[in-house]
Order: sequence, then C-alpha cells, then structure tokens
Amino acid sequence: MQALQFDRLGSLDALQLIELPRPQPASDEALIEVRAAGLNPSDVKNVLGRFPYTTLPRVPGRDFSGVVVGGPAEWRGRAVWGTGRDLGFFRDGSHAQFLRLPVGALAAKPAALSFAQAASCGVPFTTALDALDRAGVGAGTRLLVIGANGAVGRAAIALARLRGAEVVAAVRRADQAAVFVEGGIVALRLDQGDELMSLLKPHFDGGAEVIFDTTGAWLPAAVDALAPFGRIAVIAAPLDGLVQVPILKLYRRGGSIVGVNSLLYDSTACAAMLTRMAPAFENGQLKAPDDLQCYPLSSGLEAYRATDQGGGKCVLINQAPQTEFLKPDAVL
Repeated sequence: MQALQFDRLGSLDALQLIELPRPQPASDEALIEVRAAGLNPSDVKNVLGRFPYTTLPRVPGRDFSGVVVGGPAEWRGRAVWGTGRDLGFFRDGSHAQFLRLPVGALAAKPAALSFAQAASCGVPFTTALDALDRAGVGAGTRLLVIGANGAVGRAAIALARLRGAEVVAAVRRADQAAVFVEGGIVALRLDQGDELMSLLKPHFDGGAEVIFDTTGAWLPAAVDALAPFGRIAVIAAPLDGLVQVPILKLYRRGGSIVGVNSLLYDSTACAAMLTRMAPAFENGQLKAPDDLQCYPLSSGLEAYRATDQGGGKCVLINQAPQTEFLKPDAVL
C-alpha cells in the first residue's frame, strides 16, 4: 500500500510517500480501507518533533473515514470514521491506503456525510465536545468562543447551540465576524486584550459563564470577562508554554481553568464520542465543513505545508478503492 511515513523529526521534508505492506489485523482488530484522512495542526507538529512519545518510523494521521475490509463479519463493508491519540504517534495512522484499528474503535460514519467531510470532523469535534462537557456548557450557558473561525471553534459553536447555550463568537477580522453574523451568531472583533470585557458586556452583562479560548493568546484577558464561578477552557499555549494569569482576579471570581487535550483519548474513546454526535449529523442539526481543501495522498507533503501555513482544512483523498467489491464514495 502507499503511505506517508517519516523516520526522523524536525522537518516536513522527512515525510515520504512509500510502499508498505498492507497491515494484517489481529483477532481483536479490523482493517480499514481509508477513503479520506483529515490533516490537523497536531499532525504537522508531530513530524516536527513536538510530541516526545512518538515512535519512529511512523505513518502519521489521526482522523479518517473509510470502509471496513477486514475483521468482524458484522462490520465488513460498513463505512466508518474515527480519530485518536494512538494513531500516528505510537501506532501507524491514517495517512495511508489502509489502517489497522481495534474493533472497539469502529464507529459508523453518518450517511449524510461524504468520506471527505467525515474525515475532517475527528479532532475538531471531539476536542470541542470534550471542552463543552468538562466546562459544563448546557442550556442557557453564556459561552464565549475565542478563535471561533478555526475548526475547533466552529465545532464548539455548533455543539453549544445544539445544547441551547447562548453563544458569542470572537474573531480577529471583520470578514470572519460577518460570516457568523450572517448565521445569526453574535460576533466580536478582537484586537487588544483589554477591550474584551467592554465588547462582551452588551451581550453578557455579568460576563461569560464559560470562555473557550482556542488560541492560547487570550487567557489573561479572559479572566476579566469571566462571570462569578465561571470556567475558562484552553486548548493551546504559546511556544514556550507559559502564560501570566491574574490569579488574584481569578480566585476572587471563584473561577477555574480547564485544560482540554484531545491527545488524552485513544481511538476507542473517540469512537464513543463520534457515536454520540452521529445522530445530529444524520438529521442535519450538525454540519461538517464544506470548504475543504482536498489533496491526493501522493500530494501529502504539499497538504502538510499548507496546513503548517494555516491554509484551511486539508483532507487527503484515496480516490480509487483498492478492494474489488467496494465502490468509491459518490459524494467525492
């Protein structure tokens, strides 16, 4: 099979398209023919050496969709989707034509999603779901999402609205804000940290009960915009990992900070999360991105470079199925 693989860290030039033997699933595993595989910033950081537990050589890639071609009879021929911390780090990932997975990591792909759409959902939606769950977002919760234009931010807004939360989006640019306003969502355009509370006050007079900072840049300012007993969820940090937090203000508000890390959940745990969300994708309450940048697997390095430069959501496509009895996804 064809696969992207890296055998050293520190440069995207380490990625090569090579031929590898087709994986052989064990008795408790399944073999997936990958139809599409999402590309996330963490995949890029993995090749660049940001994760000390990655073992080499390694096929990267966390998110995927495809068809089960080996394993339990009840799963054979079924379309699945998934993600997980193990994939691409200490077991070979999805940026290949085939993927070997534990049977417990199988989750049925919503029929309403194309393979490309399904492959774009894994990390963004499981991260957003975890953040909302652990920060206690429910019906009526006043939620501010900072960096709302990113994949995780958009997923968080969609999931929060489904729960009945009151949502305000915060972004950098006017064109980004306009997109949310057109969708009926209040949007703030942020520039300086000290203006966050003044911009938020007309919408959440007492502050936000939950602030989800997807950028890692707004944590100190978020404390000022927090309601009493509020929670700040964070998924990112500066390169040195350090942020100065006005702790006096935080504890006087009774506030708390929730660290959210999707790399704490393996592919089996993530399958359970995706299964929770699947009905909402099926009935149209949740929608996958439709502005994807699709690349063939053979152009994987180009897609990695585009992701590294912040060029939108990239998906690697395996156009032609390798098994005779399967047909390509009609949506692709």
